Amino acid sequence: MKKRLDVLLFEKGMVPSRERAKAIIMSGIVYVNNQKADKAGMSIPEDAEIEIRGKTNSFVSRGGLKIEKALNYFEIDPSGLCVMDIGASTGGFTDCLLTRGARKVFSIDVGYGQLAWKLRQDPRVVCMERTNIRHVTPEMLDGEVPELAVIDVSFISLRLVLPVVANLLNEHGRIACLIKPQFEAGKGKVGKKGVVREPEIHQEVLETFIENAHEAGFHVYQLTFSPIKGPEGNIEFLGYLGKDGEDGELDPASLVAEAHGALAKHDE
Repeated sequence: MKKRLDVLLFEKGMVPSRERAKAIIMSGIVYVNNQKADKAGMSIPEDAEIEIRGKTNSFVSRGGLKIEKALNYFEIDPSGLCVMDIGASTGGFTDCLLTRGARKVFSIDVGYGQLAWKLRQDPRVVCMERTNIRHVTPEMLDGEVPELAVIDVSFISLRLVLPVVANLLNEHGRIACLIKPQFEAGKGKVGKKGVVREPEIHQEVLETFIENAHEAGFHVYQLTFSPIKGPEGNIEFLGYLGKDGEDGELDPASLVAEAHGALAKHDE
């Protein structure tokens, strides 16, 4: 009898949840009969030999893997900082920030009841659910002026979010954000199931993101790609921007080519 790989990982007690199973499968450290397996939905025999080779994601959601790469790649140290996690959802970004020593995190999301219980109980976390970032004012932040923001929003373009965040951060404020082409590309450029596959559209999205960041008063220091794809298979990107300094050496075309090459193994 065969079962889904993520189901078997959970049933064998190798992971605490199917969501965690999906995250580690997509991170490329799960092997079935000595062959790397990177699709959570693949069917395998129940008696197959399954191994996890490497460190598993310890965050409450796979989003933690994305911000972890951003912090490492961009060399951002959140230790001692007050941070806004915009689009917090279950709290993968918040969780990662806390493990890196963030002093306080405002976890902001339009949804309700999503933030993981362990984060709700953490005195360093201010849970701001049912809250649209576009309606947040400085007065709502308990007298704090955040130095850093991390962003993972859906169904809204960063073009509408960045100006608001600029007004909430201090004068040296920085942002690490997830750039989701499916919510940034124009109408007619998004394929089935909301997936953007064309490299030229990815490049266009990144170029537009840079323009939008400038219009909001930010310099774009660096860009890279997310280490894992979105739920439907979207390649996503990470941006690092701030109010100080100047733009880094940005090459969207080369980045897109690198991302497609590195993540091709995850294609369905």
